[in-house]
Amino acid sequence: MRVLVIGSGGREHTLVWKIAQSPLVERIFCAPGNGGIQELAECLNISPSDIAALAGFAEKEKIDLTVVGPEPPLAEGITDEFIRRGLRIFGPTRAAAQIEASKVFAKGAMVKYGIPTADFIVFDDAQRALRHIRRRPTPMVVKADGLAAGKGVIVCRARDDADEAVRRIMVEKEFGASGDKVIIEDCLVGEEASLLAFTDGETVLPMDSAQDHKPVFDNDEGPNTGGMGAYSPAPVVTPEVYRRINNEILTPMIRGLAAEGIEYKGVLYAGLMIDDDGPKILEFNARFGDPETQALLPRLENDLVEVMDAVIDGRLSEIELKWSTKAAVCVVMASGGYPGPYEKGKTISGLDSVDDNSVVVFHAGTKRLDDGRIVTDGGRVLGVTGLSDTIGQAIERTYAAAEKIHFDGAHYRKDIGAKALRPEKWNR
Repeated sequence: MRVLVIGSGGREHTLVWKIAQSPLVERIFCAPGNGGIQELAECLNISPSDIAALAGFAEKEKIDLTVVGPEPPLAEGITDEFIRRGLRIFGPTRAAAQIEASKVFAKGAMVKYGIPTADFIVFDDAQRALRHIRRRPTPMVVKADGLAAGKGVIVCRARDDADEAVRRIMVEKEFGASGDKVIIEDCLVGEEASLLAFTDGETVLPMDSAQDHKPVFDNDEGPNTGGMGAYSPAPVVTPEVYRRINNEILTPMIRGLAAEGIEYKGVLYAGLMIDDDGPKILEFNARFGDPETQALLPRLENDLVEVMDAVIDGRLSEIELKWSTKAAVCVVMASGGYPGPYEKGKTISGLDSVDDNSVVVFHAGTKRLDDGRIVTDGGRVLGVTGLSDTIGQAIERTYAAAEKIHFDGAHYRKDIGAKALRPEKWNR
């Protein structure tokens, strides 16, 4: 098979790395890829948003399977265009991807299908939103309706913070048209977790659990990012919680969409808050998570290409997912200043010194220069993933590897996975 992966981040490097292990695959392309992906795939100078060029390449090169990593092409209808041309592609259609592309659509669907989530109100006028803030209790959450690279959800502890969030999103247009509408909702409390599932529109096959770390600093402080690290499995997702997420959240969403004529094929990502009452949905995403993918796929023992083919062909019921008993921890190494302004072009050293066979370094914002140097080329630069028998051992292995890698301004959280070490979380 000839496979095309679309995207350039750590998630896409992980997808390419896993796909390359399939005996079904003979050649991999990636558009546009990064400095690490270049070692496994032929990188193309095609933007993920150039759907016509991507489809044209897939036709010309007789690509057997295209895998979409990031959310913008899905929201723009890349799957619809590939299907129209008779090309095989893994990822939901534009109609199905609304579950991530519009938080207003998603929240409406949750209410309609009885899926547990926070109470909310939608606003398309900044002044009305600001007046509402003055009347309601704190804390609250302000969300941009559209895509915002994981940064459009702002938890506000005080009314002044909420005022500023609304102004940033709706007045200053920090996220462009994604901020034409905002959702102001109750702030759920508990512990966050992620549960991703493969689905062919009928069968829902959840993966193992994971936990992301959004805030940029230790102890969940500072602004939200695209994700500073993840681990899998997440002890907070007990077998009973896992069952409830599938039965009360994932399956009702897929069946609800199907009842309205929207067939969802691909990965459905549930971002969750879990408390003593059980799981509630924070948000849905229409693709693999980043960095959850870097912690999940190294633990997946199945051939990923076989699973994706089953999704496309509507025979996912034939698949049984198999997971390693080992735990995985991914620590994201970011550029100084991220998620705010940061500099690019910093030389990365120490990559060759990571010689632990149980550690994989996934590239995200990197570029390979003609002289062979790898330099920084994004906010999130690398995802260092270590596997071991326990979360604690995986943490030690991952951080030992991260300490060997250097670039000017490098920043990473020092507490990824720490929540899993609390004894009360191991009542599984």
